[in-house]
Amino acid sequence: METEKYRIMIVDDDQSLLRLLTLRLSATGYTVIAVESGEQALAQMPLSHPHLVITDLQMDGMDGMTLFNQVHSRNPALPVLILTAHGTIPDAVEATSRGVFSYLTKPFDSKVLLEHVARALKITGEVAAGPPESGSATAVWRKDIITRSPLMENLLTQAQLVAESDASVLIQGKSGTGKELFAHAIHKASARADRKFVALNCSAIPESLFESELFGHVKGAFTGATRDHPGMFRAAGGGTLFLDEIGDMPPGFQVKLLRALQERTIRPVGSTESVPIDVRLISATHQDLEQAMREERFREDLFYRLNVVILELPSLSERREDISVLATHFLNNFPDAERRGVSGFSPEALDVLLSAPWPGNVRQLYNVVEQTVALSTTPLIPASLVLRALRSESGDMPSFVEARSQFERDYLARLLQITNGNVTKAARIAKRNRTEFYKLLHKHQLTPAQFKDAQIQ
Repeated sequence: METEKYRIMIVDDDQSLLRLLTLRLSATGYTVIAVESGEQALAQMPLSHPHLVITDLQMDGMDGMTLFNQVHSRNPALPVLILTAHGTIPDAVEATSRGVFSYLTKPFDSKVLLEHVARALKITGEVAAGPPESGSATAVWRKDIITRSPLMENLLTQAQLVAESDASVLIQGKSGTGKELFAHAIHKASARADRKFVALNCSAIPESLFESELFGHVKGAFTGATRDHPGMFRAAGGGTLFLDEIGDMPPGFQVKLLRALQERTIRPVGSTESVPIDVRLISATHQDLEQAMREERFREDLFYRLNVVILELPSLSERREDISVLATHFLNNFPDAERRGVSGFSPEALDVLLSAPWPGNVRQLYNVVEQTVALSTTPLIPASLVLRALRSESGDMPSFVEARSQFERDYLARLLQITNGNVTKAARIAKRNRTEFYKLLHKHQLTPAQFKDAQIQ
């Protein structure tokens, strides 16, 4: 183990013991962050990104267990080792049942201390609580995720831990937060990294094509099936299948997906033979799936099959320390910037970027930076261009999926207005059966009762 890679935080209000521990661990090659209270530890955590915390159990002010609870709520993967006097051993034993890595009784032998430390760091593996050095082997899997946010670093720590298993992962977060980028990072950190990463947006697939798209079909299975089609599961064989916007998956197909995941086999459309599958499934959504389950739009059994591990990506407004870093990264990667001599943002422009609400998250920031680079006539992008880009963001050309969804929602609302909320009449005008029409209403969260006695505008 290369000890210089690891940062250890020691928390103890006994200054003599703090110095002794610092000397012992520093002499072994560890980088030590020594603080005298739990409050100081929490303040230092976002800056030092320790790989291990060693804390005394009994301290003035915040005690060791309170500190552990605070640390664990922020970073569940960060191991904590507790130091305890003989009389508090029962408390320490109870602490291990609550997630504390281990405890040591004072006075303790240096060799035993180092064994505990090495074991904690071995279990943590090469997972860093902070960003790895650029270009290092541990940075490769996450090189596309630009961040200095403690929230994101905590998620990346969890992501690398879960990547070591084949557990299904559900990534939640608002549109534009980078869910597919995160899924790709998990794939690159896994043992499947040398196999394919296949992504499918569930909201972009017509209901009638879901089974064929995912499970494949044989030649002649239906009109237009002029050749065999392997489907996404087989295309991702041995690798990772990423299902984005899983909440938009038709209810009728959900039971088939559940069966495929349980049995690890699929049956292509038109075939009588089942085919074994070997994929790691990662799914993502911006929807509230628990609400969808209550409304019977999403199967509860499938939900629990998919969310063995849940990772919740923060919105850009929750990681504002990343705004200037991301904006600079985007600018440096636009070919137009170098050609036009654009080198950065003025201080006023950065102030505007940092204070903007960013409802479109990282995707919106990317678009704003691209627009300001294209229009800038000076080396430093002025605040006026940023403000102009932010005002025009809502008028940007939507994606095909977003445009189709908006059309569907407006079309359905108009039908319900015309028919005064009568679903039977609305479905007849749309030339759709009532069941399918209700599914569309659920998809767009439209309630017929809202349109009773509505006036056509």
